[in-house]
Parts: sequence; C-alpha cells; structure tokens
Amino acid sequence: MKWRIASVAFLLGSLSTGMSWLTLQPVLIRLLDVARRLALPGTPEAEGLTRIRTFLPLALGLDLVVLTVLAYVVLDLTVGRPLRATEAAVEQLGRLQLDVPLAGQGGPLLSRIQRALQRMAEALRQEQALTRSQLEALREANSRLARAQTELVASERLATVGKLAAGVAHEVGNPLAGILGYLSLARMKAEGPEVKDFLERIDHEVLRIDRIVRGLLDLGRPGSAQPVPVDVGQVVETCVRLVRAGPELDRVDVTLDVAPGLLARADPGPLSQILINLLLNAAQAMGGEGRVRISTRQEAALLYVEVEDSGPGLSAEVRAHLFEPFFTTKGRQGTGLGLAVSLNLAQGMGGRLDARDGTGGGACFRLSLPAA
Repeated sequence: MKWRIASVAFLLGSLSTGMSWLTLQPVLIRLLDVARRLALPGTPEAEGLTRIRTFLPLALGLDLVVLTVLAYVVLDLTVGRPLRATEAAVEQLGRLQLDVPLAGQGGPLLSRIQRALQRMAEALRQEQALTRSQLEALREANSRLARAQTELVASERLATVGKLAAGVAHEVGNPLAGILGYLSLARMKAEGPEVKDFLERIDHEVLRIDRIVRGLLDLGRPGSAQPVPVDVGQVVETCVRLVRAGPELDRVDVTLDVAPGLLARADPGPLSQILINLLLNAAQAMGGEGRVRISTRQEAALLYVEVEDSGPGLSAEVRAHLFEPFFTTKGRQGTGLGLAVSLNLAQGMGGRLDARDGTGGGACFRLSLPAA
C-alpha cells in the first residue's frame, strides 16, 4: 500500500515538475537574453550565456521526456496491468471459464472488483454443479419412466395374448387329449417297423402341440402366487439338482455363488419354474456345453437372482422381443412361451425379470423379488 502511495506521489510530482519547467522556460530564456546584452561582447561570460541559451530548450525537453516515460511506467504498473487482468477475467467469465486467477492488485477499488469477480465465479461453479446434478437426475428419471412404460406395454400385450391363448388352448386341449389316447392305443397294436416309426413321429409332434397348449394355459392364467418367506439359496440348489438329473447339463459347468440365509417373498412353485426355465434356456443357448453361473445378492428391499451363461449373448433385436409370446430363436425346437410365462410368474410375485449382457460376453437374466 505504501508503495502504491509513493508511486502516485511520484507521478503527481513528475507531472507538476514538468508543467513548472514548461512555464518557466520562456522566463529563463528572457533572463538569459537580458544577461547577454549586459555582458561585454567576446568575454567568456557572454559566450557561456550564449551556450546556455542555446541548449536550455533541449535540456528541458529531455528532462520532460524522461519524466513522461517514468510516469507512464509507474502508471502502467499501478493501474494498467491490474485493469488488463480484470478485463481478461471478465472475458473469461463471459466464456464460462470459471477458473479466474486474480490477485488483489491495483489498489483498493480494483481489489474489491476482483474479489467480487472471484465470488461470482465461485457462485457460477456451484450453480453449474447443481445444474449438472439436476440434469443427471432428470436423465435417470426419464430412463426409469421409459422402462416403466415399456414394461407396462409389454404387460398389457402379455395379458391380451394370454387371454386369447387360454381360450384357444381350452378348445384345442380336449381334442388333443383324445388324439393322444387313440395314438397310445395305435402304438400298442402297431405291426411293422415302418408303421411304428410313423406313429412315433406323430407322437413326437402331438406332444409338442401338448407342450404349446400347456404353455398357453400358463400364459393365460392370472398371477395367483401366494408369496411366503422362501430361502432362495435352497430353491436354487434344488432346481440345479433337478435339471442335472436330465441330459441338458451333462457338459455344462454350473457355478453357484449363493449367499446363505437370503429370504424373499415368493411362491416356491413359480420360483422353481422360472429358475428351471432359465437354466434350460442357458444350456440350449450354449449348445449344451459351456459355463453357467448363478448368483444371489440383496440390495435394500430387493433380492436378486442372476443366471449368466457363456453363450453367444443377446443382440439388440433379440433383446427387444425376448419376452414377447411366441418369439423364439430355437426354430421348431422352441415354443416362444418359456420367457413370457416366466415374466408373468415373476410379476405375479411382485418381482421383475430382465435380460442384459453378461460379463463374459454371454447373456445374463436377472430375477428381482421383494426381500422378506
């Protein structure tokens, strides 16, 4: 502060000295002219006065230039540079570059202005952070709303198709039962290998129709689950043992990462049906050979069961239609009802079933249930 006061005092003193010299220059020149006339011509005094009279304007001009340069330097250091720094900071704030490096320079007034700019930059930084967090929350809310809308449309479509399918299944089921009965009698009385072969093929196709009809009945049956506290780990282990009894998992390595004692509110029957269906789907997706990992975990009020395989994974097109009735990637081997029925059963227990990419490139189906 003392240095700034001294600088301003020097500046004012330099300016006053320069103005004084400019005012006194004509007076000094007249006095020198009078002294020259009084001095005897040719004397050393007269010659000295003549030289002084000649160089006096030049000396005064040089002094004035030096004082002007010094005054400019002092003014630039004390006022110019702080003003330019403040101007650059204002332009930087205008471009929303909020890292404003301002020190208290240029005297009390400029220092107050610079501190005000720094407070403004800090307020803008906080406002930007708040805006970013609100925007992220809005994106998340929109994402949840889109998922809920997709699930609602899928549920309505599933309910409509289920009602229609149940009606058709009832109409087909009765004559189908008769066909199966007569087919059983025909196989008992068949003679000749060719006739028996034909009857076995017919039996295979009729049984396939029967599976489709049963799937349609399950699809059209409203969710009537009776949730009770269920140890999910025990249900998972039981389902794995049941599926291992068949040939589907002969060349499949099943790994269990099941936490003990996790209880969910679920119906053991539908829950077992969902898990068995997911296990069989995983084995078929891998061609009967690969790895399946089943894990459980609890987060807040939800319990998750994940079935992840090492198969080829799910394309975006397949994932978009995965839970639609009659959609299948297995050709004639599948009915396209297993996942639709599983979704219906999960929703009947107050849960959800979704699919995503697995960590190893395969598919991962996640069943979420209310924790008990």
